[in-house]
Amino acid sequence: MEENKTLKEKNISILKETSRLKQEVYDKTLEAFGLLKNILQEIVGEYNTDLEDVDDRVRLEFRDRGNFDAEIKIAGDVLIFNMHTNIFEFPRNHEIWKNQHYIDQPLITYSGIINIYNFLSDSLKYNRVDDYGYLVGRLFINKENSFFVEGRRELGFNLPVFDRNNVNPENFRTLIESAIAYALKFDLLVPPYNDVKIINVSYMNDKILKHQMQTGKRLGFQYNAIKTNTDVK
Repeated sequence: MEENKTLKEKNISILKETSRLKQEVYDKTLEAFGLLKNILQEIVGEYNTDLEDVDDRVRLEFRDRGNFDAEIKIAGDVLIFNMHTNIFEFPRNHEIWKNQHYIDQPLITYSGIINIYNFLSDSLKYNRVDDYGYLVGRLFINKENSFFVEGRRELGFNLPVFDRNNVNPENFRTLIESAIAYALKFDLLVPPYNDVKIINVSYMNDKILKHQMQTGKRLGFQYNAIKTNTDVK
């Protein structure tokens, strides 16, 4: 009986089962991330072949940033793919626990995570450290090499069910191209005039003249915090 085990026996049991499982999930996630980077490179090459006669500035660029990060530049956007090095369990209020299958087999819900972020390419080019990026989606990958996506519906694969989507080149290609399509359609909006009509000299010198204006696709230039008189016309 579990209640009759010593603390040492309980710890050994956790190490043999849960801790070993987490290492297995980590290996699966790292392998999946390697596949994802390969597909990213393939897509960049294929797209650029079709963009040979177009302005070089709209061609795609791939950058491998190490074991856990990769990015592709798409015209004025950058998609950053980041693999978290830890393994996670879902909180008890998550949708996945509405499925009896996972209640009965909770160990298969332990997941590695790959995040997909969207930034403006100029945010990175000009080191605008105050700019915002957006989490487009995050992949949860389990020990069975299955995944689902939490995030923008445009990405698909978003039902909290693992066994419907296997980690494979076809699914990852669909996911990546859906993320590209989302980034291309997610335009930078002009900020409301009243939000940007007043600035001070310090902000002009420190931000605007150094191309450091805080910018985001649904943000614009945020100067609210430095307004001195909101009634000035």
